[in-house]
Amino acid sequence: MMKKTRRNYDQTFKLEVVKRSMGETSLKALAEELGINEGLISRWRKKFIDVGEELSFPGKGNEALTDEQKEIKRLEAALKDKELELEILKKAISIFSRKDRISTNSSR
Repeated sequence: MMKKTRRNYDQTFKLEVVKRSMGETSLKALAEELGINEGLISRWRKKFIDVGEELSFPGKGNEALTDEQKEIKRLEAALKDKELELEILKKAISIFSRKDRISTNSSR
């Protein structure tokens, strides 16, 4: 049994196919002409319609995000870092305060 290789299509190709599919050509005829699955073209069209041309098909599994969504992700990551830093500081304070109590008690 031969392993089927997965074909990758770049953003330019996908956009061209979507634009052609919205024209006079039927999906079935376009799919046969290009040798790709009709369902694949339908998914590309839906994505194009849902998010628009600018955000369609970012490639390599990347999410298509608006500038606001990118900023939200950046801020969420920064918040997560600060929460981790705070947790580390709390543990350090706890450790040092125990050592102070032990050293103060032992000197008496």
